[in-house]
Amino acid sequence: MAYHAALDPVVLRIFHHHLYEYGRGVRGLFLMTMSRAEARPVLTRLGGDAIAWFVQEVGENKVNLFFGRPAFVEVAQAFVTRPLNELTPEEDFMLGTLLGYDKEQQCQRFLTRISDRRAEADLAAS
Repeated sequence: MAYHAALDPVVLRIFHHHLYEYGRGVRGLFLMTMSRAEARPVLTRLGGDAIAWFVQEVGENKVNLFFGRPAFVEVAQAFVTRPLNELTPEEDFMLGTLLGYDKEQQCQRFLTRISDRRAEADLAAS
């Protein structure tokens, strides 16, 4: 893989670690936030290795790159249609689970988020 000078060595190391985990079946879905310039050679490598991926625009110069097992990527792409901070508690839970985050922490995060949502709804109703 020919890397461009724009690819930060830290991003490169994280990407290679993700590829290692992918190859060993540790996780099925990965998320990296990076600049557009950094994404180009990474996408070239993913394409060359026939690894499924999709890019979510974050801003003018940043993207979220999701990659991994095809079914995981397809499911994530189906509901990651807006900024990650705007996902519903249910979508946030699903994404965290697909990314392999700690299940108990995901449950606690979900419970906090639905509690916050209920409190906002109660406040709006009063």
